[in-house]
Amino acid sequence: MSISCRRFDHLSWPEAAEAVGLGGSTLVWPFGACEQHGPHLPLITDAFFAERMLVEVLERLPADLPIWMLPAQSLGFSPEHEAFPGTLSLSANLMFQLVIEVGQQLAAMGVRRLLLFNAHGGQIGLLHVAARQLRAQCPAMAILPCFLWSGVGALKDLLPESEREVGLHAGLAETSLMLSMAPELVGLERPIDGDHYTPGLSTTPPMGWSLEGHAPCAWLTDDFSESGVIGDSREANAALGKALEQALADHWVNLLISLMGSQWPPVREPEGL
Repeated sequence: MSISCRRFDHLSWPEAAEAVGLGGSTLVWPFGACEQHGPHLPLITDAFFAERMLVEVLERLPADLPIWMLPAQSLGFSPEHEAFPGTLSLSANLMFQLVIEVGQQLAAMGVRRLLLFNAHGGQIGLLHVAARQLRAQCPAMAILPCFLWSGVGALKDLLPESEREVGLHAGLAETSLMLSMAPELVGLERPIDGDHYTPGLSTTPPMGWSLEGHAPCAWLTDDFSESGVIGDSREANAALGKALEQALADHWVNLLISLMGSQWPPVREPEGL
């Protein structure tokens, strides 16, 4: 099956009606952002990864699975990066309402699952809240808010612990992945000024606290970095990026095949059936 056949927006309306009527019909909505990624990566980095990785994953799925992708949402919730030119951030209310309104329309069509395939870490929590509210309003449709980089076990063998834990933005992983997927979009600079883990620095959290994780804070990028980078991309390379790409693709192919072979999550049948 060509990826065009996996694109919901490439279907005609009779084809769309048939698609959502299939048992277990699932739509995947890629989410990214238009925000600074340091002086070496493009503003569209997160949206690029969400869409390109999803295309790769869907191409590897069995052709008979009733799963399609929606057009990517390339503007996101990015207030942490607003100090840097180029960043375009939607308000939390607008992002929330976007998910609710589109989701309600999909549920009314008969879609049984909606997967939010997000690659921007700064809107994980917001999409979780929107998904929960949408589920409450549309009990016949399951909603699964997912983050591209979460739960990928192979990352521990590919990235040093320092970058897995504190390389939050435009660091080794994102720079290497872009070098693999679109090297023409990667600049030559490799700044490292977002240090927030060296003891004694005012930007380093006290013991037990972190920028993200179990005890996080609501940080802004310019609290820590003049370049917009939080991480160390100096060792970034295309070979590592290719390995990361493979690990991400394998992870999501396996998850989607598992999901599509199940009746999970449980939903309530629409009233009147």
